[in-house]
Amino acid sequence: YGDWSSDVCSSDLSSGVDSFALQRLIDYVKYLEATAQSKAKQKDIDILADEVNSRWWLKNKKRFIK
Repeated sequence: YGDWSSDVCSSDLSSGVDSFALQRLIDYVKYLEATAQSKAKQKDIDILADEVNSRWWLKNKKRFIK
């Protein structure tokens, strides 16, 4: 397939299009494609996401809290 999302986002969008919402939709479709064959359970995914977010915050909080 190719990465068409950058083509969509870099093209001139009309002022009536919410580019943030469009990017979220594109990201969601990519997520669905990437996880379509996964056998992971949602609970496991949620635990992993919490761990990643927690570690990211610990590593980066100094950038946001001065």
